[in-house]
Amino acid sequence: MTRPRTPEAYFDGMYRAARDPWRLAERWYERRKYDLTVAVLPMARYRRAFEPGCSVGELTVRLAERCDAVLACDRVESAVETARRRTAGLPNVSVRRMLVPEEWPDGSFDLVVLSELLYYLDDSALDQLLERAVESLEPAGTLVTVHWNHPVAEHLRTGTGVARRLDAQPGLALLADHREEDFVLQVHQRTGPDGRTPPGVAAREGLA
Repeated sequence: MTRPRTPEAYFDGMYRAARDPWRLAERWYERRKYDLTVAVLPMARYRRAFEPGCSVGELTVRLAERCDAVLACDRVESAVETARRRTAGLPNVSVRRMLVPEEWPDGSFDLVVLSELLYYLDDSALDQLLERAVESLEPAGTLVTVHWNHPVAEHLRTGTGVARRLDAQPGLALLADHREEDFVLQVHQRTGPDGRTPPGVAAREGLA
């Protein structure tokens, strides 16, 4: 039997106990992981990015440096308030309270970032979220996923399990697969209507 998605009460309790319950702004592990996440992006600049599950907005700030517009969201209101304060000086960032995949923003994106989110979803919700993410990606758009790779009681899968599920998702081509003991970071690109993978970074710049 499939385990249900991690309940909202778990997240409410975490944020009641601390404004930044996972110490995302403090830990070198988190700062390094966020820097790697942004560094692996294949495009120098993006038009519009979507970051569901943004928590307190630490990765959001870094994405704002590479994107004309960033829409970030979280299911917990206190996290949204903290992320709004963290990004208050960034006019290209908007932060909303939203529960994905049931709620999804209008329009299309050339970048979707799913960081430390997918292991909270049961199979049905995970399938729905990935379908909506791919559908909202523009042709050749970038999908980035990064997830903790150790078992956790509240997590329904590890980073390796997330990567295995992405392998079966139609409409995506794997561009980068960075794995460490602690996390799995992958970059996928939406394939064209003919199923072909768009040219890579070197090819776009005439190097290959």
